[in-house]
Amino acid sequence: MVKNRYYSAGLSSGVLVNMTNLRLPGLIDPHVHLREPGATHKEDFESGTKAALAGGFTIVLAMPNTSPPLIDDESLSLAETAAAQKAVCDYGIHLGASPQNIETAAQLAPRSSGLKLYLDATFGPLHLTDLHIIREHFGRWPHQRPILCHAEDRTLAAILMVAYLEKRSVHICHVSRRAEIEIIRDAKMRGLDVTCEVGPHHLFLTTDDIPRLGAGRSEVRPRLATPDDAAALWANMDVVDCIATDHAPHTLAEKDSDKPPPGFPGLETSLPLMLTAVHEGRIELDDLIKKMSDNPRRIFALPEQPDTWVDVDVDAGWRVPEKQVSRCGWTPFAGMPVRGQVQRVTLRNQVVYENGLFFATPGSGRNIAPVYQERGS
Repeated sequence: MVKNRYYSAGLSSGVLVNMTNLRLPGLIDPHVHLREPGATHKEDFESGTKAALAGGFTIVLAMPNTSPPLIDDESLSLAETAAAQKAVCDYGIHLGASPQNIETAAQLAPRSSGLKLYLDATFGPLHLTDLHIIREHFGRWPHQRPILCHAEDRTLAAILMVAYLEKRSVHICHVSRRAEIEIIRDAKMRGLDVTCEVGPHHLFLTTDDIPRLGAGRSEVRPRLATPDDAAALWANMDVVDCIATDHAPHTLAEKDSDKPPPGFPGLETSLPLMLTAVHEGRIELDDLIKKMSDNPRRIFALPEQPDTWVDVDVDAGWRVPEKQVSRCGWTPFAGMPVRGQVQRVTLRNQVVYENGLFFATPGSGRNIAPVYQERGS
């Protein structure tokens, strides 16, 4: 059993609830793809934020590689309007960096939760290869706002140098390989202001799982890595700042097609998988809460959520079902035995989710960007 611990809404440990129930702070996922605008057959702000609540997340930060990509006032407004009408948990929206918005991106910073740079091939049209454009974005984007990067292998080394030269922080998304976590570890040891995240699918799935999942259903970016890479992530968990799902839903018809798009859903399975790791002694509960709540709040300068918490039966044993709340309707973890299940989510003193039922009204989720602006962070 997980160590008996009670986490109050004030995010500090206190008294025991009972032998199996924990009250955790609302979790924060800084990396989700909600597919709106442009691909709402996969997910939209309502279905995606419901999946978030079912997984214990009360704040999600949405990625910009939508259709159209979120790179200017017009496209960002599409996402803002959809979220304001549909979201059932709190949210922020990341802006995408492109060659077309070098001059204008910084003007949109007050409306965004961060600037995302895609330096390796991924799903969508935002791949950046020009080092001059990358440096321009680093130089112009407000220092008090985070920059996030999809940067693998050699591009990771390049982006660390750019961050060093521009004297600013950088957050590295979905680290998946030994060489990457080790260079981030060494960069931190030398004083670089770098943070990073790891997705549960890179901790719990490897190239060994591809035959079982099938070629299409195992497609993800970064690709599934080797068991040695996964072992290196676990061994360097003290270097990892955030557990981020990279929730990237696609339908099964798309995943089973001749050209399967990369990505897995992950909002509903992240906490149970990580609580299973707590049971197995692979990570301490206190450290898990830091990586899934405290650190994302600090790195992205997010506001507090008063009277917000998640009740979890930490010892519940169950198998991940094939059917998910997410509109995509599947998970690569189907059938996996896990321990730890979300029972209830309370947001601003209102029960918004309980045992599979949702009580939040679409549009009740709040955009954290205006609060972020008022804080002057």
